[in-house]
Amino acid sequence: MKVNSATKEELLNIIKNDAKIRIDSFVEGAIELAEEVHSDVVREDGKSSFLETHVWPVTIDVIQHYQNTDKLLTTLQIVSSILHDVMEDNDKILDLYAAKSYGFDAYFRHRFGDYVYNIATTLKTKPLENYFGANNKEKQNARFFKYCVELTKSAYDVKIIKLCDRLNNMNFISHISDQEKIKRYIREAEDFYIAFSILPPSVSEFYARMRKAYDELKSIKISV
Repeated sequence: MKVNSATKEELLNIIKNDAKIRIDSFVEGAIELAEEVHSDVVREDGKSSFLETHVWPVTIDVIQHYQNTDKLLTTLQIVSSILHDVMEDNDKILDLYAAKSYGFDAYFRHRFGDYVYNIATTLKTKPLENYFGANNKEKQNARFFKYCVELTKSAYDVKIIKLCDRLNNMNFISHISDQEKIKRYIREAEDFYIAFSILPPSVSEFYARMRKAYDELKSIKISV
């Protein structure tokens, strides 16, 4: 399975020419913020650009889903996809926005609105210390359970962005030797993500793709 990658120019071309959506200041601002937060971030292999192998491909995947299913696609879905991970890199955000006394959350909400902000905060993995447990394993299980419950109650846009995000990560991790992460992705697919694609509103396209990504990970020889 080939690693998905895309340049910013390819993303812009798809937005303008395939989706027929004008690149306005809302979209430009999202791209600028994504570049500001993720520009020097690399993937688990230590070399692949996070923007080019995750953020831009996930956004393109979301766009193509809405086009292929004839669902309404606006800049809200596009911007939410571009910014779906910006709240994960806490240390860099705090550094970039240290001079903004009102904080990054307020800045993000003011600049991109409640809808985009709520999607980003729903998709954000919360700190482990927020959860009860006798050890980190129990806290991780509690966090995953809570996260899955929230996803099942979320809007369609959240579901599609998260499925595209997870498929991208599963695809990428299949190419590197991070056995612990492979094991975790297999377990989480079995526990939730395969079923998530079936839960209403079901998306058969993502069920097939999730099963394929899961089977690909299962085929990798890992030590027990």
